[in-house]
Amino acid sequence: MQLEPSSSRLDLDDDAFADGDDDEAYYKFTPDAIRQDIARHELSWADTEASADSEHPHSFEVDESVSTLDMNGTGPHSPASSPPLDSIALDEDDMAGQFSQISLSESTPDDEVEDLQLAVPNDDDLAVESPHPYPNVVIDVSKSPTHRVTVSELDGRSSRTSDESPPRRASMQSSHSEVAGRPPQNGANSLPGAASSSPSILPIPHSAAPPVPVPLSPKNPTHRPTRSTGPSAFEKVMSRTRPSFLPPKSREEDNKHLSEWESMMKQSRATAEKRRRAFQERRFAREKKIEDSLSVWEKEIVPDWKVVHKNAALRKLWWQGIPTKLRAPMWANAVGNALALSKDNYRTCLARAKRALGSGAFPSATLSLIEQDISTTLPSLHIFHHETGPLYPDLKDMMCAWVVSRSDEGLGYTLGAAKIAAMLLINMPVQQAFIVMRNLMERHCMRSFFGGEGSKDDVDAYYRIFDTLLADGMPKIYFNFKQHQISPAAYLPDWLLPLFLDHLPFEACARIWDVLLLEGDSFLYRAALGILAVLEPRLFFPDRKELLELLRGENKAALDVATREGRPLDGGRYEIYGVDEETVWERIDSMHDWWKDSTWARLIQRELPDL
Repeated sequence: MQLEPSSSRLDLDDDAFADGDDDEAYYKFTPDAIRQDIARHELSWADTEASADSEHPHSFEVDESVSTLDMNGTGPHSPASSPPLDSIALDEDDMAGQFSQISLSESTPDDEVEDLQLAVPNDDDLAVESPHPYPNVVIDVSKSPTHRVTVSELDGRSSRTSDESPPRRASMQSSHSEVAGRPPQNGANSLPGAASSSPSILPIPHSAAPPVPVPLSPKNPTHRPTRSTGPSAFEKVMSRTRPSFLPPKSREEDNKHLSEWESMMKQSRATAEKRRRAFQERRFAREKKIEDSLSVWEKEIVPDWKVVHKNAALRKLWWQGIPTKLRAPMWANAVGNALALSKDNYRTCLARAKRALGSGAFPSATLSLIEQDISTTLPSLHIFHHETGPLYPDLKDMMCAWVVSRSDEGLGYTLGAAKIAAMLLINMPVQQAFIVMRNLMERHCMRSFFGGEGSKDDVDAYYRIFDTLLADGMPKIYFNFKQHQISPAAYLPDWLLPLFLDHLPFEACARIWDVLLLEGDSFLYRAALGILAVLEPRLFFPDRKELLELLRGENKAALDVATREGRPLDGGRYEIYGVDEETVWERIDSMHDWWKDSTWARLIQRELPDL
């Protein structure tokens, strides 16, 4: 607005600092003067705008950028039709709903155009808002969709998120939601038509492509673990050839020693593999020799097995191993039948056990011990498994019958009996195995270890006998055990109760049993001393706990090596130490120089005079 002075006289020679200024022309700010000035210039503004449009008909170039181009519209729109950013700051969920309702057809129903025009604010509403600069828009994709867009003014007076809209924008959103709620019938030009009727509505571009979803970040971001692809920083500087408490080596010396160590380890593995192949060759040769001697067995030993006590060559042949097909009769003959048990003894004892189980008179604690003992019996063979083992029912019945046969003497069940019964079941029928087992358990040494508390004195006597033999044969091991207070009671029962089946490979046990059933209790101690001789290089630990772990077959270092080399751990516990049939029998045979049966008889007479 421009106010005219009351006088239009212009004096070019007028002095700006003259005292007569107050008498010259001045402006009147009365209400009547203002109304007259507005009325006089209203028409001149309209004429000026019309003349400007006629003189510059192409002053506005069409903006054909992707952001403003109406792909399905009927014509271009001028930049004047772009509304403020606040008018289109809709939530992403609302925008997605509006885009899904936009039709792609060219025709627009009249009723939809009227509805859209009702939502368009009039000029009076737009005139109330004062122009303002563009706001700052901050988009944070890590927030939820309703709080992702933040709009702030330049002067910092206000800041709002996308869900905080002014009243006018809220009314526009409500009008858009009404239109979006209608079914999309030929409404492609409804929004462009509304935009052309008012310069404050932004035309929404139509596109056949679906909106690209914005990936949402996790609400609780956590550090994603990464797998190491190489040595750590510590491993790169750690020396593998010198203890940490010593001064470090130079890098060149350390690399040299590491290379030498790797070469030695490679050579050691090659030597171990060569030794294993040689052992397999000797084993196959020995088995072939046993099979070739089958004719000698059938001709000279089977008719009268007692000839081996008279003929040294035949006795040596027995020590080399009994052919598999002859083990059942040879074992039965060697054990004998001192109890004079009939063939029906097993059937009678089993019937008594079945009646006790059916009536509930069978002790539940004893039944639990039987199940526990069977579960650890020759696990590498898998034939005594409680679910899939074919010999599991026979073994359990045999153990129940054996418990009943001992109940008359007041003896209970002792862990280890299932191992002995299993070894017999593998080689002979259950009736014959039961008779052999009962007679084998009647040998004094076995009866003492399976006799419970009543035979504790006899067991202590057998411990003293073993200590004496150990001191004579291996004094260094004996002294080390005494220094760490390790008596035979700490390891000998674990060997003798299952007759070595828990600790030695199955083939080694079978050959030990061949000689054990022939020679009697003395060979039990000879075999035990042979096992200690194999373990001798490992029996000088300065710690008692480590010694006991080694004797139980639970040495951690040996277990780690066996696991790393992929060797099975369900066989004999001493297999992790490299104990096999060949090494055990090599040490047993080496005892011929100092072992004497007369020494055994003298010790038995001294410790067990009533035997």
